[in-house]
Amino acid sequence: MQNTPTAAPPKTSDEIDLLALLGALLDNKAIILTCTAFFAVIGIAYAILSTPVYQANAMIQIEEKSSGVGSLLGDSELFSTASPAVTEIELLKSRQVIGQAVDNLKLTIVAEPKLFPVIGPFLHRRFQPEADKPVAPSPLGFGSYAWGGEQLDIFQLEVPAAYLGEPLTLIAGESGSYTLYSKDGDELLTGTVGEPTAIDDFKMQVATLVARPGTDFKVVKRGRLGTILDFQRSIGASERGKDSGILSIALEHTKPDYAMDVLNEVSRLYVRQNVERKSAEAQQSLEFLTEQLPQVRRDLEKAESALNAYQASAGSVDISIETQSILNQVVEIEAAISELTLKREELQRRFTRDHPSYQALMSQMGQLESRRNQMLKAVGNLPETQQELLRLTRDVQVSTEIYTQMLNKSQELDVMRAGTVGNVRIIDDAAVDTSAPVKPKKALIVIIATLLGGMLGIAIALLRHALNRGIENPELIEQLGLPVYASVPFSKDQEVMERSFKGKANHIQGSNLLAATNPADLSIEALRSLRTSLHFAMMEAKNNVLMISGPSPGVGKSFVSVNLAAIIAQSGQKVMLIDGDMRKGYLHKLVGREPEPGLSALLANTHTLADVVCKSEVEGLHFISRGQIPPNPSELLMHANFQTLLNQLSGMYDLVIIDTPPILAVTDAALVGRLAGTNLIVTRFGLNPVKEVELTVQRFRHNGIEIKGAIFNAVQKKASAYGYGNYGYYQYEYKSDAK
Repeated sequence: MQNTPTAAPPKTSDEIDLLALLGALLDNKAIILTCTAFFAVIGIAYAILSTPVYQANAMIQIEEKSSGVGSLLGDSELFSTASPAVTEIELLKSRQVIGQAVDNLKLTIVAEPKLFPVIGPFLHRRFQPEADKPVAPSPLGFGSYAWGGEQLDIFQLEVPAAYLGEPLTLIAGESGSYTLYSKDGDELLTGTVGEPTAIDDFKMQVATLVARPGTDFKVVKRGRLGTILDFQRSIGASERGKDSGILSIALEHTKPDYAMDVLNEVSRLYVRQNVERKSAEAQQSLEFLTEQLPQVRRDLEKAESALNAYQASAGSVDISIETQSILNQVVEIEAAISELTLKREELQRRFTRDHPSYQALMSQMGQLESRRNQMLKAVGNLPETQQELLRLTRDVQVSTEIYTQMLNKSQELDVMRAGTVGNVRIIDDAAVDTSAPVKPKKALIVIIATLLGGMLGIAIALLRHALNRGIENPELIEQLGLPVYASVPFSKDQEVMERSFKGKANHIQGSNLLAATNPADLSIEALRSLRTSLHFAMMEAKNNVLMISGPSPGVGKSFVSVNLAAIIAQSGQKVMLIDGDMRKGYLHKLVGREPEPGLSALLANTHTLADVVCKSEVEGLHFISRGQIPPNPSELLMHANFQTLLNQLSGMYDLVIIDTPPILAVTDAALVGRLAGTNLIVTRFGLNPVKEVELTVQRFRHNGIEIKGAIFNAVQKKASAYGYGNYGYYQYEYKSDAK
């Protein structure tokens, strides 16, 4: 009777897909939990073992500054130049400041003990030195590693240019001695603590060395510029609040004392640089005045001599009241012009002629010169003697005024230069909170690691679900027009038994027949339902021969064949079980018999039927093993002897079951199927794709063999198999409590 394929209803609901994905996650919960737990443990271990990073913080105040302490330009807002915080930050992080700190603290020299991988830093940090035990003892065989308390302070280290940045190894010796090696193991120099050592271009002086003899230290001489650039990047500086003038500087490092020393040195050098910059302004103005004073003094002396000579030649001449009034005004204007002239000289050294400050000064000088010219025109109305006397007296008084003013200013600048303070000061020295390292964020790391593990587990679960093309729903088999006679649950007991004899050539130490050892197993109960279905399916068959095959190896054909035969025999029928897989058959291991002699010997006429038939532990079940593996299994099955054998056995037994090789691998099953009255195939849950089952049916049809139905084997409880909440067939076990 031809089976009519039934089309499955198309899946159009998104809900079904979501439930299938949720089911896939539930099926792979062990993988998800394992990945999550593994990553959580890794995160916890990293948080505990990783070296903590501390942050040193300092605070600097920037006060509003004038145009320059003691400048000739004074404190006029017209010439003030504001210095924003961003400018001061760049000055603080300049190579001049950072470079001096690098030189003072010898930051180009890196000396660290060699620590054991992973756990070494953790143990080194936890060790507390004692008077009688300054360094930690080393485990057996790991004496070259530092385990706690080791110290190395290098006062001087000079290496050739080729060795800059190259890791060198210093090995501590006896009585304060040490040896320096290159990365290739070549000895570079040997020295003693406290004594300078120089060999070729290598110079070294170790100030402190506390270590067990044989302890290794990593020593690196870094380039100065590279070290400066690294600290420029690592030192953070920012203004606390807009226009507050408060700078916060920070440095992160694994050694808190190291971070504080570097930050304090940078702060100190920055303040000193600021003071020197302010002092330089006063010094510059003082040098200018010092250069001008001799010339002004000579001009004053020359003017006084000219006035005295005129009075001597002209006799005693007094300045009239009108002339005195004009003189006072002219002297006042000339003094102002001279003062602006000095300021112009300083501005010319600081700014260009297009600078607004310079332009404003020139405008001011132009106005004063215009007034002076007007006053000089008024002088032309005076008598000639009064004009000459006014001119000479004006020169004397103006020169005296300028000289006195410059002399006072130079003394003032000298005092101010000596007492220059600057406009920045340190508010807080560098400090580190060693109880709260800034890195690693332990709780955050554990949370992130756990989440990553969970996401990885989910990704693996979904990937397995996407890549698994094996059938997990028997409805897919029935859509091919192939009825499913039974869905056999996966048996853990059978898996354990098969592990016990896999890889062994022979197995005769006892039976591995599940139907006999555990008849209440769920898989055996499912095969009992198959026995009932077969009773009706074989009524119209041409003979009582049942062939069982499958698409591929590992689907459980042998398990189904032997246990089905045992169950039918237990019902009182006489059953013959034949291992038709003369290539890799192992039914003899399941029933606990020798493989030889068997079917191959019988078909080759080297043994008789009585020689190869053996009884099993189940009453009514007889068995023929595969025999010795022949070179031509297919030719033996095609021989007339095989058909004669089946005809003979068909008359002797109520049922003949033949276990055959997979049809997609070899043609043996097709040869047997032509002679059998009923043919079944076994497919395995999650292993055989729909296309593979369809190809199996087509392969049999091409050989003129109609497959009666399928057995869905090793069904597992999976939430994704038939949708969430449906675990397939046979999910309940119903048996007696009696032992």
